[in-house]
This record gives sequence, C-alpha cells and structure tokens, in this order.
Amino acid sequence: MPTLKIFVATMYGGALDVAEQVKPLFEECGYEVTIHEQPTLEDLIEPPPDLTLFCVSTTGSGDYPGNFAALAGAIAEKGPDLARLRYGLIALGDSSYGETFCGAGRALDKLLQEHGAERLGERLEVDAMETFMADDEAVPWVEAWIEEQELRT
Repeated sequence: MPTLKIFVATMYGGALDVAEQVKPLFEECGYEVTIHEQPTLEDLIEPPPDLTLFCVSTTGSGDYPGNFAALAGAIAEKGPDLARLRYGLIALGDSSYGETFCGAGRALDKLLQEHGAERLGERLEVDAMETFMADDEAVPWVEAWIEEQELRT
C-alpha cells in the first residue's frame, strides 16, 4: 500500500483541520495516511513516503508556526537530499498582512525545491479574508489534485 505523510504547520488548528478533512480522500484512493503534528526531519525522510502533503499556516509576521520551525530549520541546516520527495502544498494565510501572506508556505515550497523535492501541480493558497473555513477550499483542491496528478492507486 502506498504511503502519504501529511505535515502540519499550525497556530490555531486550521491547518490540522485541513489535514484531517483531506485524509479520507487519500485513504479512499488506497493510501496509508499519517498526519504529523510535531514533524521532524526523520519523519520526512525515514521511511520515505510515496507522497507528501504539507498543510502550512503562516504567522502574522510570515513565519512558520512553532510546531514546524524545527523541521524547516533542520532542512535548511542539514541540507538533506530530497530528490525522492514528491509533494503538494496547501498554504493558509491572511491577505490583510500584505507581503507576508502565505509566507511560510511560500518559503517552504522554495526550501523543498532547493533540496531537490518535486512539487506536483500548483500550490494552493487559502486566504482567510475570503474563505472562513480553509477546508472549504482545500477539499475540492485535493480532489482535483488527485485526479490531475493521477494519484489513485
């Protein structure tokens, strides 16, 4: 059975809610899904998943939430080869913060690609100013992503 790891970067639980809402969509496609709420570099690379999804909130200043900062720092400092990592990214933010909107998701996307990871499809950016419940936008995006990337097993 193929594996999917969902990594959550959250302040107030919105990104975790998205992860929990999309998990069954992947299970229906035949994936064994694990959600990582306190993710580490080891979680990311051992054992390597077949597919990875990041659900990433951004702090008001554009930074990673506390539960995710260690993982992002470890990737930046240790420079692991992520060439086998195939991923999708859902970034949550608030456009009222201007230039820092979805800053953590954008920074993670850049960081992963600098280390050889391959993003499948486009990054989803959910704006809290337009969408009250992030999963209202994330669930249809994941359904389309599964089809467009032919992720059914």
